Amino acid sequence: MAQVLSHLPQINDPNVLVGTNTADDAAVYRISNELAIVQTVDFFTPVVDDPYIFGQITAANSLSDIYAMGAKPLFALNIAGFPSKKVPLEVLSEILRGGADKAQEAGISVIGGHTICDSEPKYGMVVTAVLHPEKVITNSSAVAGDVLILTKPLGIGIITTAMKRGLVSTETVNKAVEIMCTLNKTAAEVMIEVGVNACTDVTGFGLLGHLFEMVKASGVGAEISVSKVPVLSEAWDLVRSGVAPGGTHKNLDYLKDNLSPQEGLSREELLVLADAQTSGGLLIAVPEANAEHLVSRLVSSEVSTVAVIGKVVPDPSNKITIFK
Repeated sequence: MAQVLSHLPQINDPNVLVGTNTADDAAVYRISNELAIVQTVDFFTPVVDDPYIFGQITAANSLSDIYAMGAKPLFALNIAGFPSKKVPLEVLSEILRGGADKAQEAGISVIGGHTICDSEPKYGMVVTAVLHPEKVITNSSAVAGDVLILTKPLGIGIITTAMKRGLVSTETVNKAVEIMCTLNKTAAEVMIEVGVNACTDVTGFGLLGHLFEMVKASGVGAEISVSKVPVLSEAWDLVRSGVAPGGTHKNLDYLKDNLSPQEGLSREELLVLADAQTSGGLLIAVPEANAEHLVSRLVSSEVSTVAVIGKVVPDPSNKITIFK
């Protein structure tokens, strides 16, 4: 995508506060000195069989970009592709109902959208939000010394791939679905309250990919420890048996020149760190002085996963060093 975007005209509008140049989670456009609009769009094919749950997961995933920017969502629009000649329209109705219910949980309404006939179901949302122009949280403002905190476990891509092959337990399926359906709303509200330097959400590019975007945009490097990263336990057995989505392998291969893994780390461990997530958690870079308070507030606010996984370090080459 970076290669494609490089051929487009440069953005020269001074009111564009966040555009395409830092691979951030959403676009931010200043309306006035007091108001900026934040907007994102995301859609994908089903990761689960249940259409209602798929709608919920997709809505949570779309809203996540808004939460990562520290913005307040206002409303959403549906975007869908559907094979209406092959699949009953009741399925689409259930997908949209799932999205609407999750949007309602976020405190917003779905007020329109667009659907086309497609060869397979696809669903997503355009989400519009607002915030003060001086309070935008980007992926490009991490500072050396910041502590890195993650708010959902990894392994979703591996688990959903195994689900399609019937290789995963019902307990793990239910856990993965619960994680994907969980909004990042509470974590974002706490992050805004405490004060952080940078944030992004962990989705299709995996933890390593989104962390690399952060350190590159910020002009720094990072150190993380595999043992400190939360991972769905069954994902380890699955990846060691050769189960991982193609996107996860592509993520790791793309990033290999930007990683500095400690000797003895296996490809399987790196694959988990690069695993393509759906509706993953927030990756937050917080000043060390605020880190303990942020962890405490996230825990007391009942964010189910709160993990200190590493730190931001000075490194103009933007390497990610990975320890056991």
